[in-house]
Amino acid sequence: MTSPTISLERVHLVGIGGAGMSGLARILLDRGLTVTGSDMADSAVVASLREAGASIAVGHAAENLNLSGQAPTVVVTSFAAIPKDNPELVAAREQQIEVIRRSDLLALLMEGFQQVLIAGTHGKTSTTSMSVVAMREAGLDPSYAIGGQLNRDGLGAHHGSGSAFVAEADESDASLLRYRPEVAVVTNVEPDHLDYFGSAEAYFQVFEDFAARIVPGGHLVVCVDDEHAVSVARRAQDRGVTVRGYGSAEAALQHPEITMLGTVEKMEATAAGSRAQIDLDGVTVQVDLNIPGRHMMLNATAALCAGYLAGGEPEALAAGVSTFDGVRRRFEHKGTAAGVEVFDDYAHHPTEVEAVLKAARSKQEAAGQGGRVVAVFQPHLYSRTKEFAAEFAHALSLADEVVLLEVFGAREKPIEGVDSGLIAAHMPENMAGAVVREPDFEAAAHRAVEVARPGDLVLTMGAGSVTRLGPQIVAELES
Repeated sequence: MTSPTISLERVHLVGIGGAGMSGLARILLDRGLTVTGSDMADSAVVASLREAGASIAVGHAAENLNLSGQAPTVVVTSFAAIPKDNPELVAAREQQIEVIRRSDLLALLMEGFQQVLIAGTHGKTSTTSMSVVAMREAGLDPSYAIGGQLNRDGLGAHHGSGSAFVAEADESDASLLRYRPEVAVVTNVEPDHLDYFGSAEAYFQVFEDFAARIVPGGHLVVCVDDEHAVSVARRAQDRGVTVRGYGSAEAALQHPEITMLGTVEKMEATAAGSRAQIDLDGVTVQVDLNIPGRHMMLNATAALCAGYLAGGEPEALAAGVSTFDGVRRRFEHKGTAAGVEVFDDYAHHPTEVEAVLKAARSKQEAAGQGGRVVAVFQPHLYSRTKEFAAEFAHALSLADEVVLLEVFGAREKPIEGVDSGLIAAHMPENMAGAVVREPDFEAAAHRAVEVARPGDLVLTMGAGSVTRLGPQIVAELES
């Protein structure tokens, strides 16, 4: 835990160009504090932070701690991305400067605000982003920190004038236990990050512990369509926490023990996305989403609930969430060429892959032109590929054509015998001719273009470098 005496007067961020770190740097700058940092490469993000007043070095060195002319009062790092022998961290410890995690900094920035935190295995970034847009359009002007960038303004963080602070609560390393939410949303709970937790039971427990950190008088909001989230809700209720539910009308009937706050009464697919009638605490509102998928409408309902408990009016929140035009890498439209639409998504867990492919399918069916779905998938992490190979194959079987890239190892070293062939081996026999393994990353875009036909939808998916392929596919289709 962080020391209560930590001063944010001069903050040095190691890896300042990262998505999460750069957002917190922007909030610090908006508050008039001194910000320095370093990153391995220059980027548009680094340039924009310099323009906002930060002093940033390219490359890591001990002398970077003095970029402002004075030693920092605190150094911030991401333990998952920055090695402990980083020269700036070593120098900070030698000079007895406090070193904290990014999640610790976020906890400090949220002090004094009404904390609205979005947790869950899937959907955190989309739900947080929708909450921000809904609340902003409803006149609440929240501060926020999300794990992506809003398509509308390209920002992932903001220091607002309102009383609420909306943020993702990341469970991957249990950092969500550093926060004290007044409103805590749990979208779903499904085993993941077992390389960190070791077991599904340990993973489930972190959500139990998160619910226990809700401040007195606060609310736990859970999706009643997810049984594990309902289990967290039941135990929280037993401890005296106020629990409200959101989700489909069918699931609400199955869980009368949960008092509903947001109920999706009617939903239909549209050519642009989906439309639904939602009961928000007794007020019926209509939401028109420009992003397809049942899971996205559930996320939108969670956003309405969060905004409502933060003080927003139902009609204004619904109008706001209907203006949501997406977040980077969440069913993000990359372009249309030769009659083929190309989208990119961060989906890297079987449940996410299945949900996104179902959304793509519903979009194609609503268009009524018989277009197919072509999936270009890059598995993320050797451990996750080994654990869920069969589940990935089942999810990918929802596509008409599949191009399988090799595993993006990220922080992991290769595991003998683990590659994308594990997933291919589990694909249904009737898809044998529709699955292509492409070990050459640069050739993957060409393979996708080869199989795509006018009217098709191509979807690149994964948490790694696969996001670079979308523009390449569009360019090849144009040529």
